[in-house]
Amino acid sequence: MQQFSVVISGFDHYDGIEVNPSYEVPRILSQQGIDGLDGVELSISTVSLPVSFSKAWPLLSRTIEETKPDIVVATGLKRAARGILLERCATNIMDSSRPDVDNTAPSLVPIAPGRPAAYWTRLPLRAILGEFTHDSIPATLSSDAGTFVCNSLFYNLLNWASAQDKVLAGFVSLPVVNEEPHPKRGLPMDQLVQACGDVVRESVKYYMRPSSESILIA
Repeated sequence: MQQFSVVISGFDHYDGIEVNPSYEVPRILSQQGIDGLDGVELSISTVSLPVSFSKAWPLLSRTIEETKPDIVVATGLKRAARGILLERCATNIMDSSRPDVDNTAPSLVPIAPGRPAAYWTRLPLRAILGEFTHDSIPATLSSDAGTFVCNSLFYNLLNWASAQDKVLAGFVSLPVVNEEPHPKRGLPMDQLVQACGDVVRESVKYYMRPSSESILIA
């Protein structure tokens, strides 16, 4: 039995969002587990982060230090999204017209001075999209996670991962929860949970058997 440690992060309260999928989905996955992985034992740890430039990464970093994960999947919210957005690239910039929970609104400030301008995700996006298609989950690739706290967290995560021998890490943006039939925006909760389960499952498969066919970043 091969053992894997997985961290799934989300965010705390978003203004105007009654049910926050990036808070609920990691919690549900940790409770119900992820099937479809024969010969694998998953340990899933979750952490909910403040929407804060200065506090989100230190809290995730502390969870990573405590759990020593093989895979880290960070999640956030894209309010206007129809389906799942698989983020391809994290950029070394903070630029916000609205404040975070600490009332901080940085303008064109590097996240990590002297570090690379950007990092590509380490998740097997092609394999994940293929599984989404199989499960009829609306999804697309996203060029970047913007310049707010989601991107800042994503960049710090990949900056950390760049120094690790074998860790998969990436960011997935979730739409709002919408239980209406055939919604024009958002997805039902069960599809959001299934999608994040697919992300973890395909990442574990790729970790065990890496292949260039599973990668898609452009």
